[in-house]
Formats: sequence, structure tokens, C-alpha cells
Amino acid sequence: MTDQAQSRHQIESFINRMPSLPTTVAKVIEVCNQPQTSPNDLNRLISLDPVLTGKVLKLINSAFFTLSEPVTSVTRAIIMLGLNTVKNLALSTSIVGIFKGDSKEGCFSMDDFWVHSLATGVTARMLAARQGLPHDTREEYFVGGLLHDIGKVPMMHCFPEEYRLILRESQQRHQPLYRAEKDTLGFDHCHVGQIIAEKWRLSDNLSSALASHHQGELHFLARFSDVIAAANICVKSFYLGSAGDGFVEDPTHLVLKKTGPGGHDLSEFQSEVDEELEKAKIFLDVSGA
Repeated sequence: MTDQAQSRHQIESFINRMPSLPTTVAKVIEVCNQPQTSPNDLNRLISLDPVLTGKVLKLINSAFFTLSEPVTSVTRAIIMLGLNTVKNLALSTSIVGIFKGDSKEGCFSMDDFWVHSLATGVTARMLAARQGLPHDTREEYFVGGLLHDIGKVPMMHCFPEEYRLILRESQQRHQPLYRAEKDTLGFDHCHVGQIIAEKWRLSDNLSSALASHHQGELHFLARFSDVIAAANICVKSFYLGSAGDGFVEDPTHLVLKKTGPGGHDLSEFQSEVDEELEKAKIFLDVSGA
């Protein structure tokens, strides 16, 4: 077995040993994929898990959603926000909780990682809003941004020494991190993210965000993964947290030309992202990250 083949086997074994999604969350995804699901169906399922119920209600009543009145039941939340929004809240808090904790010594800070991930989520949500996409659809863009770099975490744990060198070489050469990963290991965090998405049976959109966020057609932002890619570029240029990638591109054309914000400029857009990021930090509190 070649070194690269051995590395692939090692990362696949690590992901196979990772926890599965909590039973309730897996059932939530399954139920929401059925076209006849009602708010009562989803409420009955989530209510079986008091901890998940508490997390969902805490998020819904946070500044992130700016609702006019408190919501005290999951059914009411589903009616107000939609099945997809509640499903994505349950999914995102569970996945972040699975990955909580510090990285291996010598790799990037997990605190910085989650700030970058959260900022990418809120930016993707904002870009989706600027494209006029429905409210319940926008939350999936948030989850896609939040999870897009999750494939880096198993790589750091499986190959701590190699990954420190990869990070260093990427920064020294001003090279995108995913290319340095491929040069050294034969695969990148997008490939690892795709394996994770398959393990957890994530939606096609979320799978594309994890697998293809460095392959976007950014001239159009037509696909789900294109918006996640654009959000990632914006956040790196705003220096909000860090997921180890020091390669920074100018996002001006993405914000001003492709999403039609009217009289906004890039600095104003960044201020809006900063504001939304502060509201979204409740996700890290609720998830325990």
C-alpha cells in the first residue's frame, strides 16, 4: 500500500469511528425529507429529546432570529420558521457538539476555527438573502457555511505532524490550503468532508458545500456550493477567525457585482457580517463548542 493510499485508509477508519448523528436528529432529517410531514409530526419527534428541545428553543428566541415575541413550543417555532429551519437548527447544534474540543497542539486554534466557520455561515445566509431566496432556504446556507471546513478536523487528528507542515507550507508559498493538502496527502479537506457527509446522510446541498466549496462558479453563484465558496472568500478577507488557510482573495466583485446589494460597499457589508456574527455566537454556546 502506498503512503497516500495508507493515509486515505487511515482517514476513512477515523471517520468510521466517529459518533453517528444522535438518533433523534437522524430521525428529524428522515421525517423532514418526507413530503407529508406536518409541524405536529416534527414536534412529537423533537419533544422526545428534552435537551434538543431546549437547544432549539434557545436558538429560536435568541437575537439571531429577532422574533417579535417569545416562542415557548417547538410546534409554534415550526409554524413561524418552517420545517427546514427547525431541522437545520437541530442538525447544526448536534454536529458542532460532536466536533467540539481543542485541536492537536501545533495546529490552528479551534476557537478561531469556529469563528471562521460561524462567520462563513452568516455570510452565506446574507448572500442567499440578497439573491431573494426564501427564508427557510437561507438557513440551509447558514448550515453549509458553518460546516464547510469540517473535514479539516479529522485531518489534524490523524496527521498532526504532516498537517503542521501543510499549514506552514501553505502560508509560506501563499498557496490555498487545499492544494497543499493534496500535494502532501493526495487528498484534501473537501474529500474528507464528503466522506463525513455520506456517513451522516446529509442533504445534497450540504454534501456539495463540504465537497465543492473550492470549486465554485463564482461568476454566477448559481449553485449552493458557489454561495458557500463566495462566503468563505469574504470571511477570509475580513480576517474573522481562521481555519488555517492564509490564502486571501479580493471578494469585492462577489459582494458588489454578483449579489446586487444596491448602494452598499464592501466595508458596509463587512459591518453587517460582524453584526450578524455576534448574534450567531449563540450557536457555539448552545452546542458547547
